[in-house]
Amino acid sequence: MRVNHVGEVCAQALYTAQAAVTKDKALRAHFLHAAREETDHLAWTHDRLEALGARSSLLNPIWYAGAFGLGLLAGRLGDRWSLGFVAETEKQVEAHLDGHLDRLPVADAASRAVVVQMKIDEARHAAEAWSAGAKELPAPVKGVMKLVSKVMTTVAHRI
Repeated sequence: MRVNHVGEVCAQALYTAQAAVTKDKALRAHFLHAAREETDHLAWTHDRLEALGARSSLLNPIWYAGAFGLGLLAGRLGDRWSLGFVAETEKQVEAHLDGHLDRLPVADAASRAVVVQMKIDEARHAAEAWSAGAKELPAPVKGVMKLVSKVMTTVAHRI
């Protein structure tokens, strides 16, 4: 659950940064709405961490800063690329959540409910990004994103 919490910290940063740099008022509102939804996810994962007697990542400020920088970069490349970054990020998050569901004990209904709802919301965020004009990211960019995600999840799991 710590890894999921870190993902929500990063989602806050990404959407906030992307909202800050877009000139499109409707897209800014979309990013801010998504950030508010991710705030729910952040609270849910925080509550599950507490209920499980676990702690959040000690590196959360670093995760936030890094994700904010990536959000600014994606936003500066233009709205279609920024939306493409959202779509690909959410696709990768959805795959991570599928894997998490496979590993979660069936008896942990509370954690499963959180992860299932997050997965539904992330899929919707990706679909909304495509509907708003997301541009498909090049394969090497997707590969780097997967690699960075693997490093983040491995480190966040431990620290």
